[in-house]
Formats: sequence, C-alpha cells, structure tokens
Amino acid sequence: MAKTKSVFKVILKVVAIILAVIILTIGSYFAYVCIQYNRIKDKQTITINNNQDAQVVLGQEYTISTYNIGFGAYTQDFSFFMDKGETLDGKKLAGTGSVAKSKQTVLDNTNGAIKTIQGASPDFAFFQEVDVKADRSHKVNQYNMINKAFENYSNSISINFHSAYLFYPLTSPHGKTDAGIVTLSKYNIDSAVRRSLPVDESFPTKFFDLDRCFQVTRLNVASSEKQLVLINIHLSAYDEGGKVRAKQLEMLNDVLKIEKDNGNYVIVGGDFNHDIAGSIGLWETNRKQPEWVFVLTNENLADGYRFVASTNAPTCRSTDTKYIKGESYTVVLDGFICSENIEELSINNIDTDFMYSDHNPAVMKFKLV
Repeated sequence: MAKTKSVFKVILKVVAIILAVIILTIGSYFAYVCIQYNRIKDKQTITINNNQDAQVVLGQEYTISTYNIGFGAYTQDFSFFMDKGETLDGKKLAGTGSVAKSKQTVLDNTNGAIKTIQGASPDFAFFQEVDVKADRSHKVNQYNMINKAFENYSNSISINFHSAYLFYPLTSPHGKTDAGIVTLSKYNIDSAVRRSLPVDESFPTKFFDLDRCFQVTRLNVASSEKQLVLINIHLSAYDEGGKVRAKQLEMLNDVLKIEKDNGNYVIVGGDFNHDIAGSIGLWETNRKQPEWVFVLTNENLADGYRFVASTNAPTCRSTDTKYIKGESYTVVLDGFICSENIEELSINNIDTDFMYSDHNPAVMKFKLV
C-alpha cells in the first residue's frame, strides 16, 4: 500500500512538473508576443530610393496600376486559414493555408506578378502584401525582387505587418513577418509619409492583424504650385460589424478633404477590401456572399472624389477553398479614388485568372487637368 502511494506521489509530481512547464512555456510565449508588439507611429517619413529626375506635367497621359500580390503564396489551389464561407446549399467552408507551399512557389508567383505589371508599362505602380522577410514566404525578399525588375523607378515601402513569431494556426504557424505596401514612380518624388490607420486593438486580434496604414506620396507638378498626391492603401478585412473600417474611411476622408482644399491632384489606389464597383452578383458562383464583402460608393467619399473601378474582370476571389472558376466567390475590391481634377481615360482589370495571387491588378490611364 505504501509503495502504491509512493508511485502515485511520483506520478502527481511528474504531472505537476509537466503542467508547470506547459504553463511557463505558454506564459513566456505570450510575454514575448506582448513585448514584441508595437504600433508604428503615425506620420512616419518614408525614405525614397532610386529617386528619378523627371517631373509630372499637366495634360500628359499617365498609367497607374495597383496589385495585391498576397505575399507570393496564392496559387490557384491555396486557401487561407482566416477565410470562411458557405455554399448556396448550406455547406460550410474554411481555408487552411497560412504559409506558401515552397520558396519556389513564392518566387514563381512574385515573378508572375511582376511580369503582369511590366506588361502594363505603368508610370506609377502600387503593390500590397509585399514581404521583406517572413516565414510565410520562406524569407523571399519580394521588395528587392520588385525593385530589381523596375530599376528605372523611384521606390519606397511602408511597413504594415511586423509581427512576432505567430504559432497560429498550430497546423501551419504563420511565423514572423515583416511586410508592407510598395509605391513605384518613374517620376521624381518630393516626399512620402506613412499614415497609421485605426486598427482593432482588442485582445488577441491586435497581435495577429496587420498594422494597417496608407502611404501619402507627393510629386511636384511642373509649372504648377500644385502637387500630384498618390495614396497607396490597404484597408482592413475580417472586421466584424465594419466598425474599424468605418474609422479608417473617416481618417482617409479627412486627408482627402485637406488635399482638395489645397487644390492638389489626388489618386488613391489599392486593396479597399470593399466592393467599390457595384460588382456583387456579376460573376457565377455557388457560394453565398461572404461576410467580409462590404460595399462602398461615391456617397461614402469626401466631396469632390469618386471611385474609378472596372467590372471587366473581378479583382479578388474568396480563399475559403482553392480557386474554382464559376464556383469561388469573386468581386472587385481593387481600384482607385480620384479627385475632380483627375481625368480617367480608361480603367481595366487584368484577368490573370488568379494565377499569382488571390487578386487581379487594376490599371488606370489618366491626365491631370
């Protein structure tokens, strides 16, 4: 009997030690995540690399593109763990992926995205979800790849994802990430500033979501006191109730009002994570409209601004499963906002059939008038 009690005590002691180690490990990890967490300060000056000399002029035709390249992970068979959906007959769907299949996958997708934009020959190019160094993209420096491919462009990056090592999801941890939004220009850039957008500060969301921002890039216009103001933006997704999105839009509109009062030429481009083209229901699908699809119209914008977006092809697919044409939900989330003194000559979405990302790029031709 005494021997049985002794064995029982040993077992209890071992179990207690194991539990203590588990609790200590989890506690240490959460402490590490909390210590690593910091929001980038608002109004951060952004360095312009390889600044070009030519100046923007009135009346000339220019081309601008925007492309969310999805950190190089999104082949057509990639799904994302945060995306959930439902078929029309009620079947629940959920993505599973968090990390690109391989380094070669990231290289292939990034090169495919680069060649797609090179084919459009833009004067200005916006990119979103560009990794500098991240476990999810096998540490491929996509920013360097873009800069090498567009060697005759000014380039800059605003970091909007700088996380500690994230063990979520447990089946395929997202890892540590440094990523941002990239702005390219064939023309001389006077200055660039990173503006920090409102984000969800609740626990634990703030540790896993992006440090959302937009970059305000200013170019002097020859023979004019006005400036061309290019704003590269990536608004929130997966925002239940849309409260954070509303705050982000309010901040953007405040900036737009100031630029209008100053008489500047303004173009906002990027991934708005809202239907900006009245595109809901345009493409065949067997899915219900996802909860993350919100709608924005011109009425939501500051006075004197309008959306410029095309419905010739969708720009985003649902990632609750792999991409299946005619089944996956598709919508237009990418495009531009223009001030009244910007004349859009054309707007077109490049249909890549989502070969390199869960997005398709949008391309606009315009003039300053």
